[in-house]
Formats: sequence, C-alpha cells, structure tokens
Amino acid sequence: MRFKDKIVLVVGGNSGIGLASAQAFAAEGATVRISGRDQATIDAAVAGIAGARGYRADIADLDAMEAVIGDIAAQDGRIDTLFVNAGVGGFAPFRDLTPDDWDHVHGVNLRGCVFAIQKAFRLMGRGGSVVATGSIGGHAFVPGNTAYAAAKGGLYAALKVIAGELVGEGIRVNLVSPGPIETPLLHRNPGMSEADVEAMREAMIAAVPMQRMGRAEEVARAVLFLASEEASFITAANLFVDGGTLELG
Repeated sequence: MRFKDKIVLVVGGNSGIGLASAQAFAAEGATVRISGRDQATIDAAVAGIAGARGYRADIADLDAMEAVIGDIAAQDGRIDTLFVNAGVGGFAPFRDLTPDDWDHVHGVNLRGCVFAIQKAFRLMGRGGSVVATGSIGGHAFVPGNTAYAAAKGGLYAALKVIAGELVGEGIRVNLVSPGPIETPLLHRNPGMSEADVEAMREAMIAAVPMQRMGRAEEVARAVLFLASEEASFITAANLFVDGGTLELG
C-alpha cells in the first residue's frame, strides 16, 4: 500500500501502460484520476477502478489539460503523483516526413507532456513525484522514427532540466523508457496496415534479447517504483524496461 491516501493523476491512463499503471496505483491504495482522448475507454477504465474519476482531454490541447488540473485542484486539493503516459506513434521514412507529421507527434509526446507537468506540479508539495513515459526509440536507430525519436529524446532532455529545477522543492522527476511493449499503440500508426504492424512486431521481437514483447504491467511495476518512496533518492533518472534491447540487442 505504497500509495495509500495519495492522489495520483495518470495522463493517458485509459489504455496500455497507462491503464495498467492506474490499476496498479489503485491496488496500492491510491485515489486515481485518469485523463485520455477516448471517452469509451476512459469510462471502461474508471468503471474498473474503485473511486477513480476520468476526464476526456487531449494532452496536446493545453486548455483542456488546464481544465483537468483545475478540477482536481477544486475537488482533491492536490496531486501527489503525476504519471504522464500519453503518446502517439508516427513512422515515416525521413524522405517522406512532413511538418504535419512532426507537429502531430511533438504536440503530444513532447510539448503536451512538458506543459502537463508544468500545470500539475503546482499542486504538488514536498515528496511529490513525476514519472513520464519515454522510449528506447529516443536512444536507438529505428528506421522511419525521426519525429518520434526526436520527441522522446527531447522529453528526456527536458525532464533532466525540470528535475534539476524542482529538486529543491522536494519533487522528484523521472523517466521510464519501455522497449517493445504489447499495447494498443502498436495498432495506431497512421498509414500502416495490420500486415505492416505484424511485420514490425516480429522485427521488434527479433531485436529483443529476451525474445518477446514486454507486457504493460511490467512497465507499470517500474513506474510505481519510481513514483514511490522506495525511489526517494532517485531523480532525473531514465529507467529502461526493454528486455535488454538497448544494451544487449
């Protein structure tokens, strides 16, 4: 019960790693708040988590996220832990990359994440923790990954600065960087058919030393560790949950 009596906001908590983490936070005593873009999956997530409350908000829409934080401030008074998990994929060969592709990926994966943290940390006190979802894609060569790699690599760079600026306020800021994980995000890459997705999935598995995709709950365990008092002397860290892919692949 590491999160008993804690208010936890999971941005992008309606599916995949975010949902697995929201469920794990609740199982350890947290009062969970979830935001996401799809009302149906938000409703399903909230229905399965006792005491949870959900908000429909696109992280790329800064006004919508401001409204979410404002409602939590009014109803709960604080945020103890923020997990920023919202993200989008977007594979395109560099020669075909467009400014719209770039802006779409960065609007969610970098700009949206940074400003969600800016809005939420003001409701945190000493002992507060922020975890954001990075990716090994921000550190490794993946063909067609220019925009995504730049966004995730940029997020890590930004979080190091944010962690340094907030450390004096007693707020820890860390990144968890998954490798290939079996989540619905795999099937949300514009322009990719199911056959393309399956081919990509097989290539991912071949690159993982453990020879399998990771599971959302495996990343969730790392998220909860970084958010908990067990990680009280850890900030500005980037924890890879990738089956050894980055270092051994």
